[in-house]
Amino acid sequence: MFSVLFPGQGSQSVGMIKDLYDNFRYIKDLFIQADDELNLPLSKIIFDGPIELLNQTENTQPAIFLASYSIFKVIKNETSFEIDNAKYFAGHSLGEYSALACSNAITFTDTIRLLKIRGNAMQNAVPKNEGGMIAILGESIEKIYEIIEHNKDKFKCFVANDNSIGQIVVSGKIIDLDKLIIELKKLNIKNVKLAVSAPFHCALMNSATEVMNRELNNTNLKTPNNEIVSNVTAKPIKDPKEIKNLLIKQIEKPVRWRESIINMINNGNQKFIEIGPGKVLSGLVKRIDRNVELIQVNNIGDLKNL
Repeated sequence: MFSVLFPGQGSQSVGMIKDLYDNFRYIKDLFIQADDELNLPLSKIIFDGPIELLNQTENTQPAIFLASYSIFKVIKNETSFEIDNAKYFAGHSLGEYSALACSNAITFTDTIRLLKIRGNAMQNAVPKNEGGMIAILGESIEKIYEIIEHNKDKFKCFVANDNSIGQIVVSGKIIDLDKLIIELKKLNIKNVKLAVSAPFHCALMNSATEVMNRELNNTNLKTPNNEIVSNVTAKPIKDPKEIKNLLIKQIEKPVRWRESIINMINNGNQKFIEIGPGKVLSGLVKRIDRNVELIQVNNIGDLKNL
């Protein structure tokens, strides 16, 4: 039994999947289609940068989806590996949209349009440089919740990602995160400020939730071919109505990635295939369970690993 994982923000790089674009006409057509749908030279941003432009959330989200979807198509068209037979599809944050598109629950054009809107709404939910995120290393999720609750009168911070054992991401306003960092320092808990310009997956994203509620309710979702593991519940779902509701909630709820992986493993999954730029998710899975098999596919050379 195997499952497919799709990465989220932070996996992007200038020039990603250029070899697929150069070698397969239908991938070039997808890029043209994306540029036309968004009325934006996304292809040029992906291949030429600058990285600062690619890192803008409204560009990053459709760009990572386009890369992941392209790799998925190449696997289907150029290999004999039956990727559609995966037990689960799971994606980290925006990667859940990649999972849904690759499982035929939503069209390519609807997905890339939604992610452009989602990225823009999330970026603008909090004034620039007012919000941020920090990664907390080597501590349990329970301990982080305890620290946040104990200090709720001093600062307001939110668990945004439970990524793996010993890696938790917290969101908040910069002024509050700085106060949290002081508390973490007292407890000798390691933390790193992340290079993001907004506090994702927390209550500060409320205006983005309103935008995505409207957009998703005007978008047609079908039953996916595969079970989709929800970021919000860490459990598999297939009902389109439930998927839509959870995608709306996903904007403000923490990404329960560690629990998602553990649940898949406990249900008999022993192999994960990461489809998309980078190897971030494979690194997180390895920290959760070193015994599972991991395969990454993000270029032509990786196809042979399948």
